[in-house]
Amino acid sequence: MKEYKMRRGEYLEERIPDMEATVEDYFGSITGTQEFKGSDLYLIEEPDNPVFEKIVVGAVEYSGKKDKLAVEFHERDPTELGPDELEAAGEAVDAKNDFLLEATGRDAKSRRDSMKRKVEDDTDTDF
Repeated sequence: MKEYKMRRGEYLEERIPDMEATVEDYFGSITGTQEFKGSDLYLIEEPDNPVFEKIVVGAVEYSGKKDKLAVEFHERDPTELGPDELEAAGEAVDAKNDFLLEATGRDAKSRRDSMKRKVEDDTDTDF
């Protein structure tokens, strides 16, 4: 499960006031919920795009901190995809990136850079 921060001064509930409707627009019907760090996330067990096996997405609430977006995309093995489904792979990437951009206000490069900084900050510096 990956967690994403919003841009400075922005909040997830302001960027996506109706998370349920937004998730359904991008990925398909919500079939249930899944608990993650005390928050119920939306579960899409049969996403519209055949590249995805299932998707878990939603807001993770932290006491005294801004909420973060938590997302886990379960994708099918590309070697199992047929020719028509391979075409859907590009659409799957676009759907993920468009959703994450709308939710976080950060493009793919900014999200990668943020993840790199987090990993660098987490390393032990004991020598």
